[in-house]
Amino acid sequence: MTLETAIERLARAEASVAHLERQYDELNEVVITQGKLLARIQKRLEQLGDSMESQELERIRSTNSKPPHYSA
Repeated sequence: MTLETAIERLARAEASVAHLERQYDELNEVVITQGKLLARIQKRLEQLGDSMESQELERIRSTNSKPPHYSA
């Protein structure tokens, strides 16, 4: 291998590493963004679940009347 060939190979390797570093940074940003989005979705899902549970309990309470011997 000549010095020129080695220099060319090194230049290609450096270019490849630079490209991979850029891809890594871009993908890392995507992962961070998706992680934040997932956290917001999970929080909203929990809120919706709590809301549905409250609505169901209220529906059950409103349809189940107290027996006559219960005084209010």
